[in-house]
Parts: sequence; structure tokens; C-alpha cells
Amino acid sequence: MNEMLAVGELPAVRIASADGAEATIALYGAHLVSWKSADGKERLFMSRQSPLDGSAAIRGGVPVIFPQFSTRGTGQRHGVARLSTWTLAAIGSADNGDAWAEFALTEANVPPALAQGWPHKFALLLRFTLRGNAIEMRFNVRNTDTEDWDFACALHTYYAVKAFTESALEGLPDGRIAFGPKLDNIYAAPPELTLHTGANGLRLQQQGFTEFVVWNPGAEGAAALADMADEEWQQFVCIEPARVDKKALAAGAEWTGLHTITAIP
Repeated sequence: MNEMLAVGELPAVRIASADGAEATIALYGAHLVSWKSADGKERLFMSRQSPLDGSAAIRGGVPVIFPQFSTRGTGQRHGVARLSTWTLAAIGSADNGDAWAEFALTEANVPPALAQGWPHKFALLLRFTLRGNAIEMRFNVRNTDTEDWDFACALHTYYAVKAFTESALEGLPDGRIAFGPKLDNIYAAPPELTLHTGANGLRLQQQGFTEFVVWNPGAEGAAALADMADEEWQQFVCIEPARVDKKALAAGAEWTGLHTITAIP
């Protein structure tokens, strides 16, 4: 069943597949705040101290980064998409039991104070498809301007783990990575990774992105974040498919990135 609801003070959409999997997406940022696979297990981390009123970016889930990654540019840190309210463009269910919802954002939806830092015309579409043990995120970027512009992007996924220091990642060029303290690394993106969360595994697949960013603030970094409880650094790891450096997109052209997460039985 698909329905409208609220996450904190934010309007949101919940979609559910026929086998019981669920996803909840806030219109603010087209932000995936919850994904439960068909076994009912929550697969994403959300900070209990995150604001859910539109006053700041949401901490956890899947923030949408566009058109700038972090401070790699002169505009808003991590861009304007996560700080703008998107439109629900379409929602439905397929005959096979899959459920999906699509969200749209253009320059007209960006708050004026943010738009000043990146005054271009664009159209974003982010489609979530839920199928039992997997969720697919298809991110489409279209240049609707009359001039070329550059952009970077990422789907900044916070995975829930049993304990950060008991988790590991396989499939990167450096081999298996066992997590320890503070981590902030960028790797060339293979098509597939496997995350061992300490209790189970997740298969992470991407198409179109060029890097995977792997991040955790560690104890000291978490203590410095107002929207994260001090101990919460042990409860997640961020592994995000990304294009960390801005690349040109010609007027009228488009780019698509695909991010699929599958729970391994």
C-alpha cells in the first residue's frame, strides 16, 4: 500500500511492495529516511537528533547531493537538492508486486537564497523502486538551460550496522576493508561492493557514478556534530556512489546514475 504521511514535520510518502518491504521518502530533499526489506529489518541509519522540520539537512537515510560535493566548489556545501522540497511526480505498483515513486526538482523549487549560488536551469528526477530485498534509486539529471554547466552528485547512503568497528567492505581496489576509527576515503567505483554489517550483508551496485565515498566521523567527529548523538558513530557507515568532481553537462543533455541495494539472505 502506498500512502502519504509525515516524518516529524515533513510531508512524506511511504511505498510498500507486495511481499512486505517498505520505503519512506520525505519530500524535503526527496530524502529516503527508511528502507525495510521484506523481512521487516530497517537497513538505514537515522540520527535521533536530526532535525525533521526543514530547518536543516536531514542526518541519515539517503541525502541527495547536487550540484556540488562537499566543499569542492564555491556554492552551497553538498548542493541545493537536499535543502529543497521536491514534487511527487508519480507513484504506483507493478503487476509483479514492486512499488515505486518518482520525485522531481527544478530550479523553480530551490529556495531563492540557495539559488543565487547556482543560477542554472535544470530538472532532476529520482525514482525509488522497491522489490522485496532490494531498493533501486535511479537519479536523472537534465540540463534544461541554454548553456552548458558543471555538476557533481552523490546518493549519500547511511547504512545501519551492528557496530561500525565490526563491519567490513569488500570489492574495492584495496581489497577487504575492516572499519576502525574515523574514516573519509574516496575510491574509484567498481560496479559492485559487499558490505558486511556485523549481522548480515548488503550488495551495493552502481552504474554511471565514478567514485564510492566511504565515511564515518568516529567518536571525536560525532561529538562535534549537533545533529548526531555522541555514541551514534558506531551505528552506521556511509558508502555513497558519487561523482565528486564537477563534470560538464551540455545544454539539453542528461545523465543518469543507478544505485541498487540488495539485502543478502
